[in-house]
Amino acid sequence: MNPMGYKIKVIHVITRFDKGGSAENTFLTVRDLDKERYDPVLVMGASSTGNSADPETTAVQANIAATIEHGVRLISLGHLVRDLRPVSDLIAFFSLLRIIRSERPHIVHTHTSKAGILGRWAAFLCRVPLIVHTPHGHVFWGYFDPWKTRLFILLERWTARITTTIVTLTPQEREDHLRFRIAPEEKFTVIHSGVDLRRFLADRSLPAGTETELGISPEATVVGTVGRLTAVKGQEVLIRAVSEPIRRGERLFLVLLGEGELRRELEQLTLRLGIEKNVRFLGWRPDVARIMAACDIVCLPSHNEGMGKVLVEAMALGKPIIASDIGGIRDMVHSGENGFLVPVGDVHAWAEAIARLCRDPERRRSMGDVGRQMAPRYSSEEMIKMIDQLYGKLLNKNHSMRPSTI
Repeated sequence: MNPMGYKIKVIHVITRFDKGGSAENTFLTVRDLDKERYDPVLVMGASSTGNSADPETTAVQANIAATIEHGVRLISLGHLVRDLRPVSDLIAFFSLLRIIRSERPHIVHTHTSKAGILGRWAAFLCRVPLIVHTPHGHVFWGYFDPWKTRLFILLERWTARITTTIVTLTPQEREDHLRFRIAPEEKFTVIHSGVDLRRFLADRSLPAGTETELGISPEATVVGTVGRLTAVKGQEVLIRAVSEPIRRGERLFLVLLGEGELRRELEQLTLRLGIEKNVRFLGWRPDVARIMAACDIVCLPSHNEGMGKVLVEAMALGKPIIASDIGGIRDMVHSGENGFLVPVGDVHAWAEAIARLCRDPERRRSMGDVGRQMAPRYSSEEMIKMIDQLYGKLLNKNHSMRPSTI
């Protein structure tokens, strides 16, 4: 039983409930928080990512079904979108006002920038006692043109004033927010983005036939990356980088997991570089753990990253990592221990790091062992425990709290 005698109503707000890191974080949070203690509501933007036969859409629908099965009420807002659309944004804002007034939550917890701005101001106008925001990274660089970036920074600063706590995924993400003067240090708390490690721990050994299925020679070194095929994820840099050792005769294959608007452009790039036979575009896959288990090295060439849950997944599988020296990645990858950090966008540095690990299987093994020992600290169970502790601390501070009638 709940010792408080009533349930704590928490409304979570997010724009895109897909299979990306921020949505997975939100899904695990609302699914796994103790329902004896919490009454969770999830407000989300349009959930469809494609047609019903698309595997990512199927996976999203499975997450939605699991959320409902675990006692979470879902409210879908078609006008709550990630892009800047003034008319839709205004409609979404007034819809959020109506929902929050009706639900009378103790806490509104918003996720990502757009939902964070609309949801926090709606919560403030409804006099919600506690307003929590998780940016899941930030948009201070790498996403928008300069004027949009400046606008978002100003909006984040203004909105931080009405926010009780801002949750960053890593200490580095907190430092980035402090550097842009988003809020004073005391408003921040660090809670990593949890990963459900069970399926990755189960798939450490390579299932028979995976390399044959991918058309990859067993003697080749397999470099893999996971992420939406979009500019900020930096796959172009990785493709150009692997082309250098391939042209020098390295037996190397690159596997890209993910879909996005740049797929055709990236496929054309492999043709221009003459490495198309050494690259596999696999699209979005539900068996990401099985494919990653076939990789010898996992890369994350992002230009901006809050944390990068794929890094935790790679560590759980015992894979060495090569990643951009940027954002929250710096807190995940200890260069020389569980992987290498390389300068953002530096094709030559990326090529050298990849070639170095290709030539040194013993170094790959030792780095993978270090990562495997690190992975459990980033589990979803640890994340849920920390979020529960945060909510409890905030509720204890807010002595004017009044329980909702549930």
